Amino acid sequence: MATKQSRQNRADFIKAMKEAGLTSPVTREQVREVCDSTGIYAVPPSWITYDASRKTGALGEYHIPELSEGATTTAPAKEAAPMTATIVTNKVKTADVCDTTMALAMTGGESETLVPERISTYVPWGHFKDIEQIIRAKMFYPCFITGLSGNGKTTMVDQVCAKLKRELFRINITTQTDEDDLLGGFRLINGETKWCDGPVVKAMKQGGILLLDEIDLASHAIMCLQPVLEGKGVFLKKIGQWVKPAAGFQIFATANTKGKGSDDGRFIGTNVLNEAFLDRFSVCFEQAYAPKKVEQKILTKAMQSLDCEDKDFTKKLVDWADMIRKCFYEDAVDEIITTRRLVNVATAFSIFGDRAKAVEMAVTRFDDSTKEAFLTMYGKIDADTIVGEEEMEVVDYETAERFDIDVSFDDKDEAKRLGARWDVPKKQWYVEGDKYRKNPERWVRWNPVAVSTSSTPAPF
Repeated sequence: MATKQSRQNRADFIKAMKEAGLTSPVTREQVREVCDSTGIYAVPPSWITYDASRKTGALGEYHIPELSEGATTTAPAKEAAPMTATIVTNKVKTADVCDTTMALAMTGGESETLVPERISTYVPWGHFKDIEQIIRAKMFYPCFITGLSGNGKTTMVDQVCAKLKRELFRINITTQTDEDDLLGGFRLINGETKWCDGPVVKAMKQGGILLLDEIDLASHAIMCLQPVLEGKGVFLKKIGQWVKPAAGFQIFATANTKGKGSDDGRFIGTNVLNEAFLDRFSVCFEQAYAPKKVEQKILTKAMQSLDCEDKDFTKKLVDWADMIRKCFYEDAVDEIITTRRLVNVATAFSIFGDRAKAVEMAVTRFDDSTKEAFLTMYGKIDADTIVGEEEMEVVDYETAERFDIDVSFDDKDEAKRLGARWDVPKKQWYVEGDKYRKNPERWVRWNPVAVSTSSTPAPF
């Protein structure tokens, strides 16, 4: 039941539409313009867009009898005929289009949840302004956004939509995603077979923003979107309906790769996408990790929201992540610390109030050698914080005479070439302290551990 406030909002909105010179029927774009100019609703209200009695039968067009002088009811004089479709089956000959009003049941019918909420701690950076400008232009310009995991690709699109109050239809693509998941299909609802639009079709009809998240996981079934990527629309062969995109419809796709698969095995499940499919994206944005100053700001805001701000800790975490990434890009380590993981460190810090514990918990998902390497690197950044096992705590990095390293049999020739030595009595590979300090990134792959004193074994 509509509340007193909701009834007043309806009345104010009808008045604003009259003042704008609108007469029934109206388009979704006209309704959105009134929303933007008045602020009464953030998006076209559901009592218009999801009321089947108001639909004229034309895509994105609605009856608003209240705009006529003397109108006292919300229902049109003549109801539009329900949409039907014939399907090839012996059991079902017709099917009603699935009513989407249920999707708004928890909103009270006055708002739509498809507009993302603004994140108070979000820091715009990278391609944020480009994405914003593209959406504002309301020109069809499909964009492919690629970059390593945890660097804010999806959140960037989400927050641009939140800022512009645009509806976002997000699809998490998997290897199992098929045409029905994207475009729609017949569903059994309350014992009746009904056609239900998929998120792609809903976004097209409503002029929304479509986000294909992790698109490089898609199978060849994704090829059904080729005409959609051309801006032409799509033919729903199961119901014999051609759907053209409404004004404002836009597509973004995110991926960890450029659609060419993953050679290093980091992103298992990613596929090589059809070149003709990829070529239909107008632009490919490459998203790197945020610059240190930006990432520090991101982490500062996160800590402030968690009531655990520590400027010194924030700076050291960002420096730590930067060191690890440099090693990663030089193939010295196989893993990386993402921006998302730094925020996880901040969360752990707010819970436990302990720097060491927060850092240690952030690396538990890695294998033992990587974990030890990352903790060692953090110890170099923050000498006052003891992390890892006890043996990692006893030596000053700046004065250590040697660094013991774990060198596999396959790597021994490489280690020797770089200047490592073999301690015969201890049966331990090591690198002299001064040599290590000149280029620590060279040795990090072998988990160096500082040692205060060293024996003097014979050289090779």
